[in-house]
Amino acid sequence: MDEARNTERGFRSAAGTTSPLRSRAAVRNLLEPRTLTPADLSMVLLVTEEPADRPMPTVTVNDIPQVVRQAAAVGIRSVKLFAESAERDATGQLSLTRHSLMARAIESAKEAASDVAVMTETCLCSYTAEGVCYLTDRNGLPDVAAIVDVTARQAVAHAEAGADIVGPASMMLGTTGGARRALDETGHGGVSVMPHVILWSSLYDGFRLTMGATPKTGVNREFQISPGCADQFIDAALRMEADGADMLLLEPALFTADVLARLKGSTLAPLFPFSVSGEYTTLTRMDTETGRRDVRRLIELFTMLKRAGAAASITYAALDIARQLN
Repeated sequence: MDEARNTERGFRSAAGTTSPLRSRAAVRNLLEPRTLTPADLSMVLLVTEEPADRPMPTVTVNDIPQVVRQAAAVGIRSVKLFAESAERDATGQLSLTRHSLMARAIESAKEAASDVAVMTETCLCSYTAEGVCYLTDRNGLPDVAAIVDVTARQAVAHAEAGADIVGPASMMLGTTGGARRALDETGHGGVSVMPHVILWSSLYDGFRLTMGATPKTGVNREFQISPGCADQFIDAALRMEADGADMLLLEPALFTADVLARLKGSTLAPLFPFSVSGEYTTLTRMDTETGRRDVRRLIELFTMLKRAGAAASITYAALDIARQLN
């Protein structure tokens, strides 16, 4: 009975022929409804004060309008902004100023295309002199209250500049709730909070070098989750949701398919895999004959992640992929 049922469905044939489900292009197209589109992508922009020769592509505030308009024109609906401060201190207070690089980048992006959602990173790694994402107390230990406070104030600063979605990224429990409360208390209840849930990986090195976010004391892993600890990842994500997260960012995208699928069955929060710098540099290449970036591997990755439940994938290659899809 089972063999007969499989034969009827086209998965097995006594003659050993190709499955009817795959042998004709018209049928393949019929059965592939979840094709990747530009709307399934969010574009990463690394913002620096001046044009910079770094491991990863960067833009200045002056570049942002043209890039964001190009993204909107091909169907991309959101951008994720990171900004490196040219000046740093021990407290990260520079990230809160009205004229910070991040604030200017947000304003530039929203003015260029108001219907494109602007996501930000609320973190300290590009603002502290030591390149770390946290503050310490007099004993050199993480000062949780201070970290929650400055992250919440960053969230408000970003919202006031026009951000639609803010992203606590330190993996410090409490920062999500702090950001949510601060936004609500300052009249920004419509701004979403999307914390980063992070697996430890060497794939972040390009970003760290580009944005001056490599800790001078060496890579600190205590806030990130071991790649082998899926249950810890799920637990952290659900704690963040309970703490007020409206969406969840999962990174690195390449290694989160299993936890993405598990979370999809446990939460209604939209899930956004973040394809980090190492994925961009290893899974794409510049085609010297065409002058275009070969993004086929990333298209395959993001198609799989969409199938697993991603609301959209955040990637440095969004514009290249969108142009190819179109």
